[in-house]
Amino acid sequence: MAVLHFESDYMEGAAPQILERLNEINLDKNPGYGSDAYCKSAVEKIRQACKCPEAEVNFLVGGTQTNATVIASLLKPWQGVVALETGHIAVHEAGAIEATGHKVFTLKGTDGKMSSDDLNKFLTTFEKDENNSHMIEPGLVYISYPTEYGSVYTKEELKCIHNVCTKHKIPLYLDGARMAYGLAAQKDVKLSDIAKYCDVFYIGGTKCGALFGEAVVCTKPGLLPHFFTQIKQHGALLAKGWLLGLQFDTLFTDDLYYKLGENAIKMAEYLKKCMKEKGVQFYNDSITNQQFFVMSDEKLKTLGKKAVYSFWEKYDESYSVIRFATSWATTKADVDKLVALI
Repeated sequence: MAVLHFESDYMEGAAPQILERLNEINLDKNPGYGSDAYCKSAVEKIRQACKCPEAEVNFLVGGTQTNATVIASLLKPWQGVVALETGHIAVHEAGAIEATGHKVFTLKGTDGKMSSDDLNKFLTTFEKDENNSHMIEPGLVYISYPTEYGSVYTKEELKCIHNVCTKHKIPLYLDGARMAYGLAAQKDVKLSDIAKYCDVFYIGGTKCGALFGEAVVCTKPGLLPHFFTQIKQHGALLAKGWLLGLQFDTLFTDDLYYKLGENAIKMAEYLKKCMKEKGVQFYNDSITNQQFFVMSDEKLKTLGKKAVYSFWEKYDESYSVIRFATSWATTKADVDKLVALI
């Protein structure tokens, strides 16, 4: 049996609908850097989906480049970004944010989520510090949806974090690398809600059915001045921009983006059901496509020969937390084969 791959949600190429459209226009001539008709069409469709007609939308090549570019563009030289200690920019981006010259402040969270009360306390403490002129100033708040632990913010939680940011006059930036899966798992939050409560966010394509690429949405026109230039400075601008525009134009046609997310959630729920029946220990109760389990290191030695997973953290001396990620392309047969190995 071939090795099974559940280590991430970007293991497959792209949704067939995208490949079909790319093939259709393959020999067409298009202007570069996002000035083509496909990018313009995708921008309008995203604005409509966000219910934010004035939003500024730009297409970048990948998640790390997006985070580094947006954060560096929003912050002044003397400012840093507030994230959770488990946040992607604080752990798994190889110091990309620090490499732009900006400090990452880290707060403790619960199940991967930031508390608005903790955030308010942190920002208030800085403001009241009589020596803060000698310190890096918090200038931006970073959260992700879903989080690194598969949890999602409720509409009320987003609103509360937004209110804290408004109170302290700093923008809120949301990393939406897996947004399709968060929206599919939690019907309470719509894309328009994210646009309402976030100043800037990005709609993930790489992990959600596109070959590559992310769509940055700035809901406050003028908040990111000269952003096109900064995208290019950070190596995040694709010359063949129509390849990004066409993909997002396809993803936001006939609700494809949401449908792809729903498949991943359906398969994750099926995986959870099967694992529960097998008596496998759950690490948390993720409702999204990332599922976390506790297994013995001895068992993982055998499992690792036939199925690839993501190591997450040590649970104790003999057990580890691992992650299985379903995707837009995961099938029931894939899950059945994985479960059969447990």
